[in-house]
Amino acid sequence: MQITIGRKPLEQIEADALVVPVFEGSKETRFGAGDLFDAGEIAGKPLELTLLHHVPGVAATRILLAGAGKLEKFDTAEMRKLAGAAVRHLKSKSVKKIALALGPDHAGADYAAAAVEGAILGDYEPDVYKTGDDKKSVDEFLVVGAGAGVEEGAGRGRTIAEAQNFARALVNEPPNRLTPVKMGEAARKMASEYGLACEVMEREEMEKLGMGALLGVAMGSAEPPVLIVIRYRPAQTESKIHLGLVGKGVTFDTGGISIKPAEGMDKMKYDMAGGAAMIGAMRAIAQLKPEIAVTAFVPCVENMPGSRAQRPGDIVVAMSGKTIDVLNTDAEGRLILADALTYARQQGCTHLVDAATLTGAIVVALGHLNVGLFSNDDGMRDRVLQASKAEGERMWAMPLDDDYKELLKSAFADLANIGGRWGGAITAAMFLKEFADPAPWVHLDIAGTAWLDESKPFLAEGPTGLPVRTLVRLAMEWKD
Repeated sequence: MQITIGRKPLEQIEADALVVPVFEGSKETRFGAGDLFDAGEIAGKPLELTLLHHVPGVAATRILLAGAGKLEKFDTAEMRKLAGAAVRHLKSKSVKKIALALGPDHAGADYAAAAVEGAILGDYEPDVYKTGDDKKSVDEFLVVGAGAGVEEGAGRGRTIAEAQNFARALVNEPPNRLTPVKMGEAARKMASEYGLACEVMEREEMEKLGMGALLGVAMGSAEPPVLIVIRYRPAQTESKIHLGLVGKGVTFDTGGISIKPAEGMDKMKYDMAGGAAMIGAMRAIAQLKPEIAVTAFVPCVENMPGSRAQRPGDIVVAMSGKTIDVLNTDAEGRLILADALTYARQQGCTHLVDAATLTGAIVVALGHLNVGLFSNDDGMRDRVLQASKAEGERMWAMPLDDDYKELLKSAFADLANIGGRWGGAITAAMFLKEFADPAPWVHLDIAGTAWLDESKPFLAEGPTGLPVRTLVRLAMEWKD
């Protein structure tokens, strides 16, 4: 999709469709729409879309009046949704060139970025493997606004949205095509394209490092595991901050010997969404160039019930030296993250964020609306929450009291990999804390938010790409 900037009066904007936000409690009198407001056909409610054709005196072929809700509640998150919904609605009607008008109250860089992000994210479809010539897409998206920084905002929005779509495309790949090795190849290709250092560690090197927790998960699969390491270093900086981004990369999860029910198992290709988000974030970070060092660590495995698979009751030794009683082989994500977190600390990361489709328990607690956030450090927690709020990626801080560690006790090893039925998302986070401490650390459980089972007006069903935007903002706004 081509992104352009327009500064002409709206009546002179040439496009197949011009999108104009309208708000509740106000009346749009331009474009001959006053009667529709008077009749109650248009109320300005969020994502209410009204398409007008061949409006006299307007160069655009169509006008789309897009409901923006209450003016006082309209922020960049709402702009992103509005742009996405408009693009998806117009794309379904084969519209190729779309313009969106930034109003005088929303004409700055951040709103321009959000509009572009919404458009690019809305244009994405998960139908790459469908055949036929009936696929629809938008050729050009024109941001109309005279505010300062519109060009910069639009460029930044494009970079971030394309990185998020890159992560979505990775998650969307079927597990027979995106094995751990193939995920490593995709990361290496991306890193080469954007000037990042990338290392893809193989089994032998991980064995030398003592990554018994990670390698134990991979034992049942014929597909070899890899550990992806992507490094960004600023050209000049005095900052001693080194942010480590750790993402779960289980390219397919059967549950292993503790096998999952057949229903819905096909969705388990999304179990590498945390890792994909980290790779996507690094793609944007390479272009936007924050002032701090950032390294991504993505342990990639396939969890299968093969003849060599680890068993419930096995004890593995993690890279940190801790012993783990594997009570359930379907609690595998925390095992691979344990070694990756230890390695990230060994590599000098001063602060850590991990993202993982880790537990069904977080979906029970928060549904599909909020990411569950856990942290061992209040300052780190607040940084991530502020970034997530600014990006419209909703997160909710969960407890991580020391008492929960009691649930991970084992008579046979330092800790068990599950903590029983109650508080499952918390005990999973508590397990990870054992390997992140003492570094300030945030764990993001994205099991309920990394995938849409049904499309939204502004986003296709399938992978969402969360939390790419939050991670990029976190890195960009970090000040010592």
